[in-house]
Amino acid sequence: MMPAATARRRRNPLKVFLPAPPNGISRYHAARRRMGGLYEPDTGSGTMTEEKKEPWLNHMALATVVLAVCATLSTFKGGGFSTQSVINQTLASDQWAFYQAKSTKQHLYQLQLEQLQLQKMLVPAGSPAVEAFDQRIADYAQRIRTYDTERKEIEQKARALEAERDEAKRHGRPFGLAVMFLQVAILLNSIAGLMKRKRIWWAALPVGLVGIVFFADGFLTLF
Repeated sequence: MMPAATARRRRNPLKVFLPAPPNGISRYHAARRRMGGLYEPDTGSGTMTEEKKEPWLNHMALATVVLAVCATLSTFKGGGFSTQSVINQTLASDQWAFYQAKSTKQHLYQLQLEQLQLQKMLVPAGSPAVEAFDQRIADYAQRIRTYDTERKEIEQKARALEAERDEAKRHGRPFGLAVMFLQVAILLNSIAGLMKRKRIWWAALPVGLVGIVFFADGFLTLF
């Protein structure tokens, strides 16, 4: 009859010839991993080593959020100033057209006034027609003065609208440049995060900084 120790070795030879597996792994599975080349020797930690996340990725993610917020606000404010600029330009053009119409009417009355003055000179003195000419001349002169006053008021309104248009353009241009630089910086940050290349993130930092400067200039008109 075969000894008991020999029988146990034949029933489970892995328990005799294989070293003790790491914690949490049965002897059977440890043996199969060794034999299949799937199990690596324990490094002393007792568990599989996880990939360590680099700290700069957290900083890059936070910077990307800040850039995205600035880009969104730049798009919103830039669109608003652009719309305001177009509206003011349209209103100013309408005022200048109104100004031109008043100028044309004033010029016509001025011509008629000069004709009446010439016709009055041909009328004999003391004639009843002289009084009629004087009334017509006074009426035309009053209309000319009225048109001249209206023209000045219209000109002031048109120039005020043009000033508002220029101010809107002054704010809108930096916001447009800010959107461009901020989007490029966000793109570089995305590539740096996917490829885990810190140098790409470093290249994105100055681009994002330029975008933030233009973003601030859109509000404060620094330059």
